Amino acid sequence: MVAKLKGIYGSGIEPLAHLGQNYMVVDRSLIPEILQVLRNEEKFDYCVDITAVHYPKREKQFDVVWVLYSFTHNERIRVKTMIADGESLPSSVPIWATANWLEREVFDMFGIKFDGHPDLKRILLPDGWKGYPLRKDYGILQQDSEWVQINLGIESGQ
Repeated sequence: MVAKLKGIYGSGIEPLAHLGQNYMVVDRSLIPEILQVLRNEEKFDYCVDITAVHYPKREKQFDVVWVLYSFTHNERIRVKTMIADGESLPSSVPIWATANWLEREVFDMFGIKFDGHPDLKRILLPDGWKGYPLRKDYGILQQDSEWVQINLGIESGQ
């Protein structure tokens, strides 16, 4: 399957494996098309997870990862792309309904936006929260002191 996709998309796809698990690194511009092909033609009918990893010293600071599963083939694959801070990706909600809350979590924790998402807003943290806790430049002890004071009536860290 990956060889077939590599033949179609060329250098836009890099197939890899780690510890027996298949994944592919895909050029950001190909993400919507590749995800659609994986869903429709390769029968990856379940989006298990969408997550991200922050590498603040890289030019493209974020890896965004889709974990997909095919019930038909009993197979799992990861699709990864890299984006710079401030760049967005097309929403995959039209492909898999499960992407809705998964994309909201990535937005909430990393600040990555998904264009066309039906309701992109925080899902775990309060609406007024400042910052994105899973970015590596967000201090491990950092809190939104203003939010804590206003909403909880205590000093941050108590």
